[in-house]
Amino acid sequence: MFSGFGSGFGNIGSFGVPMNNKFEDYFRVYPIAMMPDHIRKDDANFGGKIFLPQSALNKLTMLHIRYPMLFELLNENNQITTHSGVLEFVAEEGRAYIPQWMMNTLEIEPGHLIQISSCDLPLGKFVKIEPQSVDFLDISDPKAVLENVLRKFSTLTVNDIIEVNYNDTIYGIKVLEAKPESENKGICVVETDLETDFAPPKGYVEPEYKPKVQPPTESITPSSVNKGAGAATMAKSLNYANIASSSKDTFGGSGQKLSGKTVEEKTINVDDLDINLPPAPFPVPENQLFFGFPVVLPKPEIVDEQQAQETEVFSGQGQSLRQSKKRKDKNNDSFPLKNHSRSPDYIEID
Repeated sequence: MFSGFGSGFGNIGSFGVPMNNKFEDYFRVYPIAMMPDHIRKDDANFGGKIFLPQSALNKLTMLHIRYPMLFELLNENNQITTHSGVLEFVAEEGRAYIPQWMMNTLEIEPGHLIQISSCDLPLGKFVKIEPQSVDFLDISDPKAVLENVLRKFSTLTVNDIIEVNYNDTIYGIKVLEAKPESENKGICVVETDLETDFAPPKGYVEPEYKPKVQPPTESITPSSVNKGAGAATMAKSLNYANIASSSKDTFGGSGQKLSGKTVEEKTINVDDLDINLPPAPFPVPENQLFFGFPVVLPKPEIVDEQQAQETEVFSGQGQSLRQSKKRKDKNNDSFPLKNHSRSPDYIEID
C-alpha cells in the first residue's frame, strides 16, 4: 500500500531534508605541540591521526560513514591535500590539532582555516618510500622500524613527507608511490598487507667500484730473507754461505803465498751470495739428523761405589739344574773310555 510512497522518498529524511553521508566542516588547525597539557600526547606528533572537537563526533554519528574514519584535509589557498585518521575528539570547538609534518605538507601556519571532510580510500597494497637523509641507513632493520611506525598511521598520501622518531632521532620519509592508484592519491593502511619498497636516501651517492689491486709478489732472495726479524737463522746455523760459495769452486784446498804465509779465508755472508747459484748440498754424516741448532747431550751422572753397592740387590753365581756329562769326581781310578785301546774282535778261552 505504501510501497510507492517509500520508493519516491528513499533519499529524504523524516523531515523532508535530503540526507548527506559526507562530513565536511572548517576548522582552525594548530600543531599538537600547542595542545593543552592535560590532553596533549607528544607521540601523536609522529603519526598520521588528528584531534577533532566533540561536535564533529556528534555529526559523524548521524551520518552513514565507513569505518575506520578517514578524512581529507584541504588548504583551499593552494589546493594542497593530504589524508589522516582521527585519534580522539578532545579538541576545543572550532579547532583541530594535527602533527607538525601535516602543517608542513599543507604549507600553513598555526591558526590557519582549512577544510576537513570525510573520505573513502582503498586498502593499500604497495608503497614506495624515500628517506630524506642518508642517516636513515644507520638503522639496522629499517623495515621493522617502519612496520612499528605505520601502526600510528591510518592513511598514506603520495608526496607526503612523514616524520619518524627512532632512538631520539627524527627521520623524514617521503611517499613516492602508492598502489592501488586513485584520484586523491591516498591509500588506507589499516588491517591490510602492505608491501614496502625503499628508494635510495636523498643525497645518497653510489660508491664507485674499484677492483682490488693486489701487490706484485716479491721474489725471495737470500738478502731479503736475511733482513727479516729472526730470518735466515737456519742458513746461519748451517754456514750456508761458505758451503754455497765452495760448491762452485773446482779446486779444493787452502791458498798459500810464496812467502810461506797461509792465506786467511774470507768469511762470506748470505747477503754476498749470488742468487743465480745452484743450490749446494749440505754434507751431513750418515745416521745423523740436523735440526738447525746444536744438540747438547746430557752429561753422565757419576755414581759413588757405596751407592752402587747399596743398589745391588742380588749377587752370586748361577748353576744349571741339568747335570754335566763330564765326571766331577777326579779321584776315580777308572780311566776314561777315550783312553782304552780298541777291543779285540774275538776272545780265546783256554
